[in-house]
Amino acid sequence: MISKHAHVSSEAKLHESVTVESFSKIYEDVEIGAGTTIGPNVTIYPGARIGKNVTIYPGAVISAVPQDLKFHGEYTTTHIGDNSVIRECVTIHRGTDDKLKTSIGENCLLMCYVHIGHDCTIGNNVIIANSTGVSGHVIIEDFAIVEGMCGVQQFVKIGTHAFVAGMTSVRKNVPPFVRVAREPLTFAGVNAIGLRRRGITEDKLKIIEDIYRNLFILNNSISNGVKSIESEIPDCEEKEMVLNFIKESKKGIVKGPL
Repeated sequence: MISKHAHVSSEAKLHESVTVESFSKIYEDVEIGAGTTIGPNVTIYPGARIGKNVTIYPGAVISAVPQDLKFHGEYTTTHIGDNSVIRECVTIHRGTDDKLKTSIGENCLLMCYVHIGHDCTIGNNVIIANSTGVSGHVIIEDFAIVEGMCGVQQFVKIGTHAFVAGMTSVRKNVPPFVRVAREPLTFAGVNAIGLRRRGITEDKLKIIEDIYRNLFILNNSISNGVKSIESEIPDCEEKEMVLNFIKESKKGIVKGPL
């Protein structure tokens, strides 16, 4: 159902079951899947690709031109996966010629006033709480949680199942499975509560705790911690994930407890 007070371009492609409420504007070159609801006063610019059963609340702005002085009008897009919830006044900017798209995965929750910058890749089942700003080129992997009023610096990567405490600045990469907090941002333990909620077994949880004990507690540098993990921890998927994350982290990772 499309409100008579909404403006939807004739060149937009909306499934017949999409709801668009009053005073929302949907531009050309927009595609919206079945069962999605667009609340009042939402603006969806060209290049938006919105999946099924997405809910977008009032005041959100989707697929706006990126805030990047290197952007020169190249064709780029914004993708939002199925079943995601975009709360009030969220802004999501489309990509630049770096990745050509900004991507939000499935089953995500972006709370009020979240900003997602250009060329970000947000995985599935990610939660980002109120008033957090995510700069361009950031990667946030599946099941990560970023609490409210955080600032995430450009090109940072936050690993799967990580938990970032509120009101913090994320300037370094955050490895998988950990909690980080304080200023400057530091390791605050394994995200045991979140992992248990998602069905991680106690055996796997112990391996993850041993990995980070070797990395942050028992050694005085990341390089020594990596060597200790390689020699002390049995081969497993979690070990491989953590070591690969560290090796690929050109910006470096957060530090251990001070």
